[in-house]
Amino acid sequence: MCSVQANSLSEMTVSNVQTAVKTTARIKICGITSVEDALVVADAGADAIGLVFYEPSPRYVGIEKAAKIAKAVGPFVTTVALFVNADKKIIDSVLEQVPIQLLQFHGDESVEFCEQFERPYIKALRMREGIDINQLIDNYSSASGILLDAYRPGVPGGTGETFDWQRIPENKTMPIVLAGGLTPKNIQSAVSQTHVYGIDVSGGVERAPGIKDEIKVREFIQHANAG
Repeated sequence: MCSVQANSLSEMTVSNVQTAVKTTARIKICGITSVEDALVVADAGADAIGLVFYEPSPRYVGIEKAAKIAKAVGPFVTTVALFVNADKKIIDSVLEQVPIQLLQFHGDESVEFCEQFERPYIKALRMREGIDINQLIDNYSSASGILLDAYRPGVPGGTGETFDWQRIPENKTMPIVLAGGLTPKNIQSAVSQTHVYGIDVSGGVERAPGIKDEIKVREFIQHANAG
């Protein structure tokens, strides 16, 4: 049965309830460019896929193809749309034509810009030296989560580089998603060390930019769930 006795539930702490729901990190595979890859990723057990609407990226996908991909994975795999300093009209056009559940902003977007689309969003923050990461997280208090990525000047993401995971705040005020240089070889260690809400990978499970490697995808998810 799906119901839980009210008196038993009331005795559980918030922490216990969260643990009962899911103890492993949620997994997003980003940079999906084909229906075939999307189906492989969904079958392997990913919680979410990422569609990149940033033309300079080798993983860029057009609206027509994005709509086919989003519909193919079904309603229980979250489809995330990634933008980098995009014009509002472009984002509106995507939302009108593609069934998107979550927005991901990977540029210099203000909190006001992110909020105007009336969709849940996550904000990517690049971990350059000297930043006050706790203050930056607080600035985006309306976000559903914060993605922490490696910093390389002039590159908004997809660097294939890691950052010092010890810089991740211990007292997390909202869900944290770890990105940057994750692979099947280091993901188990990453999850066990950081205890983050979610992980986001793209290049680490590819055989070429924008083309996923099924073996790497399945190994990544298996090792992440063991972390």
